[in-house]
Amino acid sequence: MRILVVEDDAALCSAIRFHLEREGYEADECQDGESALHLIRQQAYDLIILDRMLPSLGGIEVLTQLRREGISCHVLIVTALGGVNERVAGLDAGADDYLVKPFATEELLARVRSLLRRAPQLEALSGLAVGDAALDGARHLLRGPKGSVSLSRRETQLFEVFFRNPQQILPRPVLFSKVWGPDAPVEDGNLDTYIHFLRQKLRQCGSALQIKTVHSVGYRLLSGEGK
Repeated sequence: MRILVVEDDAALCSAIRFHLEREGYEADECQDGESALHLIRQQAYDLIILDRMLPSLGGIEVLTQLRREGISCHVLIVTALGGVNERVAGLDAGADDYLVKPFATEELLARVRSLLRRAPQLEALSGLAVGDAALDGARHLLRGPKGSVSLSRRETQLFEVFFRNPQQILPRPVLFSKVWGPDAPVEDGNLDTYIHFLRQKLRQCGSALQIKTVHSVGYRLLSGEGK
């Protein structure tokens, strides 16, 4: 699991990252809203821990923008603004949870665990959809305008990463880590082979979605109009 910590207090930001990594999570950090958006667009995060009061771009603005772009990763707002109106505004903007400072590290980690447990349950119930295609992870099926096609377990896992992060550039190391595991002995060419399989499946079900190669970086899932 990969987590981004966005907090303008550098000491607190580093402390949160330290505790996350000690729990076994991969974690990145930044201290302003513009940098947060840049990182979120470049990486596939499972969770973002987001302060509200940030330089350059506030936390609510960051959250609103990433939801507008279809980025559906979990967001936990961590802030000193604990009034009812502030909580409502954060949740209405698309946050999954809201934690008021000061907080105990144990509570923060418990909230992180709770949010990260939600993802597979939601996928199993409703699947994932982007553009004209829908992924049924439980049945290993991809549905499009021309019908359904069967997927292997690995193809399903890769599609899940792309469907959870549409429009984002997904670096090769991120895809390897999420699908094969961070330390798996996988040949680099295996990813290219599976991307070829995924493109075939999209064509077979008649979807206009495209998996674009980002030279020397990775891949990106785009809708037909995003050529």
